[in-house]
Amino acid sequence: MKTDDYNYNLPEELIAQTPLERRSNSRLLIMDRFTGKTEHKKFNEIVSLFHKGDVLVLNDTKVIPARLIGEKMETKAHIELLLLKELDGDCWECLSRPFKRLQVGTKIKFGNSLLIAEVIEKKEEGIVRVRFFYQGIFLEILEQLGEMPLPPYIHEKLEDKNRYQTVYAKNIGSAAAPTAGLHFTKELIKEIEKKGVIITRVTLHVGLGTFRPIEVEDVSKHKMHSEFYKMSKETADLLNQAKKENRKIIAVGTTTTRTLETIIQKYGKFTECEGNTDIFIYPGFELKAIDGLITNFHLPKSTLLMLVSAFSKKEFILKAYEEAIKNKYRFFSFGDAMFIK
Repeated sequence: MKTDDYNYNLPEELIAQTPLERRSNSRLLIMDRFTGKTEHKKFNEIVSLFHKGDVLVLNDTKVIPARLIGEKMETKAHIELLLLKELDGDCWECLSRPFKRLQVGTKIKFGNSLLIAEVIEKKEEGIVRVRFFYQGIFLEILEQLGEMPLPPYIHEKLEDKNRYQTVYAKNIGSAAAPTAGLHFTKELIKEIEKKGVIITRVTLHVGLGTFRPIEVEDVSKHKMHSEFYKMSKETADLLNQAKKENRKIIAVGTTTTRTLETIIQKYGKFTECEGNTDIFIYPGFELKAIDGLITNFHLPKSTLLMLVSAFSKKEFILKAYEEAIKNKYRFFSFGDAMFIK
């Protein structure tokens, strides 16, 4: 299976640069995963697609302002760090730029030395481990100095940081938003619950694995970076009962899907647990956890496009993308949505 098999041509003007004024006003392309048949609605009409007893699973991770811009203390050279994963003792795994300017022992200052990072290990692909030095509470300093880590294809400034958070974000730790959830409002969630849909949550802290491009020709040779996940006993019990009663489990986003599939592949059922996953879902992978998927439109040749293709068929997904382009849907993080059912 070749990476180029998942390529498609997208006009640049369809890449959404800013979120809509109201989250749930985005468009929704509905696709039957078995037949490829499609229809079009507004996202706020999604309530009509659910049935009483369905379980809707959200990823409640919260994005931190993980992009830090500073300078080397020795030379004042410009350095950027993107915080990916918290380790022990004020240490973080970060994506650095420019990587070549950093060595073990290099110190970087941010905000007139309000925050200082020391490189303690250089890894591969731009990854470094750093230890932070500061006075006070780290997350408060990060709120003051950090920027939201918007994807590189977004060139417009984000006026409201909260628009890159879901309305149900709770557990701090992501370097990117679980963007399928950005379409939900609190009012829409209440409407869905009124219909008798059970809403539950898992956590997956979105890291480098989500937006790192595939750089190998053979898909099977790609290695995903690991990301932290967690499931509570309450959620596990709800999902196991739904499976037992043949009720549908619908995942909001590829991150939720990866969490659910990781757990059911590992344990054979849903269970209270936490850990790190580097699961890579692409066609040929048998998904056992979910019956429906709400997701955004993904980048060409991306792991996320491969995941949605594994849930349906590559041919159906790419045909639906062609239809979305023809109908001028908005693509990627701040774009429109799909419901694959």
